[in-house]
Amino acid sequence: MEHTAQLTDILLRLFSGIGSFFVQDPKIAIARVVLILVGIVLAYAGFKRKLEPLIMVPMGLGMMAINSGVLFLDATKLGTIILDPLVADPIQLVNIMQINFLQPIYNLTFGNGLIACVVFFGIGALSDISFLLLRPWASIIVAIFAEIGTFVALVVGVKFFGLTPPVAAAIATIGGADGPMVLFASLLMAKDLFVPIAIIAYLYLSLTYAGYPYLVRWLVPKKYRALDVEIDYPEVSQKAKFIFIMVACTMLCLLLPVAAPLTLSFFLGLAIREARIEPYQHLIENTLLYTGTLFLGLVLGTLCEAQTLLNPTVIIILFLGCFALLISALGGLAGGWLIYLVTKNYNPAIGIAGVSCVPTTAKIAQKEVGYENPYAMVLPLAMGANISGVIVSAIATGVYISTIFLVK
Repeated sequence: MEHTAQLTDILLRLFSGIGSFFVQDPKIAIARVVLILVGIVLAYAGFKRKLEPLIMVPMGLGMMAINSGVLFLDATKLGTIILDPLVADPIQLVNIMQINFLQPIYNLTFGNGLIACVVFFGIGALSDISFLLLRPWASIIVAIFAEIGTFVALVVGVKFFGLTPPVAAAIATIGGADGPMVLFASLLMAKDLFVPIAIIAYLYLSLTYAGYPYLVRWLVPKKYRALDVEIDYPEVSQKAKFIFIMVACTMLCLLLPVAAPLTLSFFLGLAIREARIEPYQHLIENTLLYTGTLFLGLVLGTLCEAQTLLNPTVIIILFLGCFALLISALGGLAGGWLIYLVTKNYNPAIGIAGVSCVPTTAKIAQKEVGYENPYAMVLPLAMGANISGVIVSAIATGVYISTIFLVK
């Protein structure tokens, strides 16, 4: 018997990825199996282009690896040599950075919001301020309506789930559908819940591919989705656009300094584009943005460790995040209907683009309109609403971070 027990122990340690299932708490073991399967589904959905492949393929594989690659770190402790987000002691952190291959990236880019700023550089560099200037007031109004989900979710989180205002506000920012903004807000307002909030935010943002088109179809009848829109392209010089970028960046940093890192990143990307600084533009669009997105998806996947996600608050985050995104989408479409009723020269489906998941929601608007009228081109106006959504989300996040301490 003793010989058999020794042999079993050797096999468990030799094949510890499998053996660890038999020595862990059954809840954690089952959660690992579920997350491995979820990772497979997400990666395959990204491969099939059902979900955003840039995020879902690395995220899915990271989720599979972190829950499969569990080993015995010492005689009794289980863990991985990929990433440990819960290490806080400085000496232990320096030691573990020399072992876990993603630890330096997590602590030096996620822990301080740098990854969010890098992605915002790219979003700015890919955005054209001309789209915003096509219908500035329409774009801004739609974006404001599409931000309503963050405010409603904040109230629901505090009143019905008993969350503290900072935690509720951090979760509510998921309703802005702006991943980097959620990362930044959760780091400042709910650092202990940063991991589950970030994971759920990006899972839900990818799911907008699947859910939002149905909302557009249900709430905008076919004859209205088929509406073409007359667009008068304004004659705006590069000089005027560059001055607008400088003024807007300065004003937002003055009013909301706590959001200045993200504001600077986004407007610097815009400025580089308008100034036509090609070496920088090439660097940001083809290197920084995709490198940041790759590591964003990969690290988020490896943060999906079973033990981390068994926190009871995760259920609340799952509900509130989904609720916030739903209300924001409804608000954006309501804004689109308002502009249509006032001007009669607007497609209500554009309202979904006020939810600032750039450029996903703008593409959803164009795609749904294109199904009914292949000759209707609403993408420029949808991108204007998208860019406005980014700016409004930054303002809302800055307001939350600056004032949430006043809420009792």
